[in-house]
Amino acid sequence: MFLPKICAFLAKPMPSSPLHGPSIALSILATIFNTLDADDSSRYHVFLAIMAVIRSTSSALAFEALKTQLSNQLPGWIESWDLDEEETQKLHMSISDAARAAGDAELSYHHLIQALHAIPPAEAASTQAREMAVRSLTTALSLPFVFDFTPLTSSDAVQNLRSTDASLFELLELFSTDDLDAYEDFVKENPISSISALASVKTISPATTTSSASSEAPSVETILQTKMRLLTLASLAAKAPSRSLPYNDIAAALRIEREDVEKWVIDTIRAGLVEGKLSQLKGEFLVHRATYRVFGERQWGEVQGRLMVWKQSLLNVLEVIRSEKEKFKEAASAAAAPTQGSAEADRFSFGGGRGGGERRRGGHQSHQHQARDMELVAGGD
Repeated sequence: MFLPKICAFLAKPMPSSPLHGPSIALSILATIFNTLDADDSSRYHVFLAIMAVIRSTSSALAFEALKTQLSNQLPGWIESWDLDEEETQKLHMSISDAARAAGDAELSYHHLIQALHAIPPAEAASTQAREMAVRSLTTALSLPFVFDFTPLTSSDAVQNLRSTDASLFELLELFSTDDLDAYEDFVKENPISSISALASVKTISPATTTSSASSEAPSVETILQTKMRLLTLASLAAKAPSRSLPYNDIAAALRIEREDVEKWVIDTIRAGLVEGKLSQLKGEFLVHRATYRVFGERQWGEVQGRLMVWKQSLLNVLEVIRSEKEKFKEAASAAAAPTQGSAEADRFSFGGGRGGGERRRGGHQSHQHQARDMELVAGGD
């Protein structure tokens, strides 16, 4: 009965001990959490209080200690606490906020999406759902490492932005399916600074890349353009019929200098969008794997086309094998024919019976007569 009040009190900063207060509060809350039974729903309120303390203090160390438990035990906790959709959403939001305060942008985004999908379809058009959808979408667009927008397009709350935040939703569609040319055409008509939800986003410093050596947090415009270039290259690789992309084609599509192509290809590989090998000698990128940004009817058609090509290639290989097999049989038969004829000739000769024997004996006698004549001649000398 008094536990929620205690948790709320401990979640607030302690004026009497600003330095050690957070660690004391976390220690007390952790003790309470561990004392309660695993299926006790009161653990839910204690957990929210722990996340609130971490969020208010930006304690990266404390959050890091909890990450393993979150990945391993959180699904079981949610099930045992028997949370409804609203409570589940609140839980994921508390983790997202704590992770963001602790500097873990990737985990923060993950739980933000989980909270978004916890919104009931019946409430997808509510004001709270719109705020959640806008936050999720702007976060996804502004984070340098987010390239998969399927979790957003599959959300009813995000789909409702089509009517309430048309420019922001159109930007989502561009990053889901289109290329750099379409994006730059959009920016000419709708500058990023005019989209208030995006203009106010605080960006983070991206991981080290070859195309940009700056360690400072870039602007939203820079992040969006960089991501669109990487996505455009991924789409080019996925559509390449021969699995080979000339440097000139990449430079034209990304609107960059030819000497910068390899840097952008390496960044796209690091982003996990493509796999392949650069050939400086041929001036081309050999594609081993490419990520499809969307997978619809057109993509199924491309897969069907490639399967037909592979099928025809296999049929050609089988035809070559059959042809070589027939040639081998014919050659073997031709080689066996003279040998068979020779054997038959031998049998015919030996089948001569006595005549053959007489010929042999006669030949032997003739040879003996010749020998005598030679002896007589020799004796006469």
